[in-house]
Amino acid sequence: MLLRSPWTPRLASTGASAGERLARALADDIVEGRLAGGDRLPAQRDIAKALQIGLGTVTKAYAVLERRGLTRSVKGRGTFVAIDRSHSDRQIDLSTNAPPAALHTRFLARTLAAIARRVDADHFTLYAPPGGHLEHRRVLARWLETIGLAVDPAQLVLTSGARQALSVAFALVCGRAGLLLTERITYPGAIALARRAGYRMQGVEIDAEGMVPQALAQALHAAGPASARAVYLTPTLHNPTTATMPAARRQAIVDICRQAGAWIIEDGVYASALPGLPQLAALAPDIALHVNGLSKSLGPGLQIGVLALPAGLRDAAQALLQDLPMAPSALSCAVVDEWLATGAVATIQRDLRHEAQRRARLAATLLGTGALAWHPEAYNAWLAMPRDAADGVVAAAAAIGLKLTPPQAMMVHEDDSASGLRICLGGPRFDELTEALGHLAALLPRRA
Repeated sequence: MLLRSPWTPRLASTGASAGERLARALADDIVEGRLAGGDRLPAQRDIAKALQIGLGTVTKAYAVLERRGLTRSVKGRGTFVAIDRSHSDRQIDLSTNAPPAALHTRFLARTLAAIARRVDADHFTLYAPPGGHLEHRRVLARWLETIGLAVDPAQLVLTSGARQALSVAFALVCGRAGLLLTERITYPGAIALARRAGYRMQGVEIDAEGMVPQALAQALHAAGPASARAVYLTPTLHNPTTATMPAARRQAIVDICRQAGAWIIEDGVYASALPGLPQLAALAPDIALHVNGLSKSLGPGLQIGVLALPAGLRDAAQALLQDLPMAPSALSCAVVDEWLATGAVATIQRDLRHEAQRRARLAATLLGTGALAWHPEAYNAWLAMPRDAADGVVAAAAAIGLKLTPPQAMMVHEDDSASGLRICLGGPRFDELTEALGHLAALLPRRA
């Protein structure tokens, strides 16, 4: 005997087709807990009769729900809710923009064995000088060459992660009374650093290619030359929108900043994914500070940040770091040296790109909307939407165990109505990501 379904057939009150309205009504009731895991859905003929719609329409709606992972069909028994509400104790993190796992135990063991034969004990028994040991700076200078940035090791500052390098850059060129101009929607970590330090911030308009040059020129002109001004931006795979500046726009940004007498702080943590594009610091080494790190390019366990400085800022950086040392782990630097010497860097990055592409295509397929901004080399996707709608999706996702970045964390101006969802794809296992994106698809507002 078949179980009776607890669901009363209805259509969602949207302007879409009958099949979409049916799928939306069922999805809402599943995600919001009105239908529990294992509950049976009504027979398709019963729904068609109750709602006076075609059987084929119901069949298509059921197929949509199964593709999204909300239901499962059992031959001879019917269709059942697939979400197990007990998963509410488990959380899938779509808020941390980490690369996919690409390092394996045996590979790391071989690396550590190779390092052990030629490790420099002084790097472990002596404090590092401000900015890091010269040998380690030489290693990171070689790393920067792989993205087309030639830098004298003496002009590098090494830190324990890119966010520390970014903090040093802000402190060097913003000052207490300075103005920081950045994309109106940008990297949450940069906004948090700037707010904590009390810098004045101003958002600049963005489009599909990143910061808009004309908008930046207008903002710099309006600000005037009275105070220190710095422009912080991510020209390659912008976090969170995935926008990438073409070469011509990069040159335009450099020209505008030079004419206005403004510093440039270039966030290059994703630059290794598209190494053919010119770095802003290569176009304007006298006014651009380049921030980079290895956690996004090789693995989160490599907490090494690097800041490439114009020559005029070297002494100021040394003074800043004298009382606040930030040198990275000597072991991490030795690992990078080994990988550069053996060519392993290229292999790791190839594996990362392959997995990033696989996950980006999955997101494009499961989220099923033309409004989704994604790039095959990026670790996140971006879905622009009004602030109130984004807040609603984040709250609904949290209720079913999906963690998303709060919209306000990415907004320079907290009252800005334009916002969206950053969907981080790299952290979860692939099967978890597939499950999470299926559930997230059911929460997204229906677009006309």
